[in-house]
Amino acid sequence: MQTLKLTEDWDKTFPKSDLVDHCKVTFHNRYGITLAADMYVPKNAEGKLSAIAVSGPFGAVKEQSSGLYAQHMAERGFLTIAFDPSYTGESGGEPRRVASGDINTEDFCAAVDFLSTNEKVDPERIGIIGICGFGGMAINAAALDTRIKATVASTMYDMSRVAREGYFGSQDNEEARHSQREAWSKQRTEDYKSGTYARAGGVIDPLPDDAPWFVKDYHSYYKCPRGYHPRSGNSTDGWNVTGTISLINQPLLDMASEIRNPVLIIHGEKAHSRYFGEGAFEKMTGVNPEGKSTVAGNKEFYVIPGATHVDLYDDVAGVIPYDKMEEFFKTNLK
Repeated sequence: MQTLKLTEDWDKTFPKSDLVDHCKVTFHNRYGITLAADMYVPKNAEGKLSAIAVSGPFGAVKEQSSGLYAQHMAERGFLTIAFDPSYTGESGGEPRRVASGDINTEDFCAAVDFLSTNEKVDPERIGIIGICGFGGMAINAAALDTRIKATVASTMYDMSRVAREGYFGSQDNEEARHSQREAWSKQRTEDYKSGTYARAGGVIDPLPDDAPWFVKDYHSYYKCPRGYHPRSGNSTDGWNVTGTISLINQPLLDMASEIRNPVLIIHGEKAHSRYFGEGAFEKMTGVNPEGKSTVAGNKEFYVIPGATHVDLYDDVAGVIPYDKMEEFFKTNLK
């Protein structure tokens, strides 16, 4: 594995819990990329534990939402890791700030590799949590890797759908996609000439008066003290301009209907991203939840009244359903 330089400081956007032990770990995926993670273990834990791997949001780092989720779930008795995906944060991979539906799905599977071989973990009791854009990656991983016994997608995005259609289907036509492909193709030439990769910019700052409401929602997290982190692309200079190019041709959820293990999709009632979760649930079950909490077999769509997309990023609004997730994983990881 590549040797990574990992900070030993507690540089998270949330306070450290006295109920868990914390350490840094690394593992590799099958593309040879070394991934960095924070491991959280319940204090005084005995025997083999159920384990959960957490990642997301898309463009964030493990010091933000994924670490918060991981620490909370460790307080509830699970061994957890929050990892930086390939090409981001403290993880390896060059060039930086690149995304791939394939590689980022593989990152979850590699996390399961690591947990399956950890002496503190029962390899038959492993689940995953994907937040925002990594909710879609998590569902794709669950459709691929049967070692994943239970999956939570929180405030999820289907990144391939938004790449293909734009927000709310605003660019869902061949001409719009062709224009996007032309722009990316031109940028590739410019990047190769310059020997560098132009960055697309993170969340816009300062906000223009006419910014869409969901951009204002993002700004309130990534650009403010509650969620800002210097290694987060969303907080700083964003993905490479061509960083998400492959997603337009890679539907992530095509095999979601074949997931046999339980899946819980969590969304805020007022989240702009809710339609992605509804679409994923319909892919898996054939049932459109239409914004309402719905159960179909061992799949559940769970709506939090009044919550926005970013309300599920941290504990400011106090609405992340940790009790619900604890019950879900303890029921299904046994």
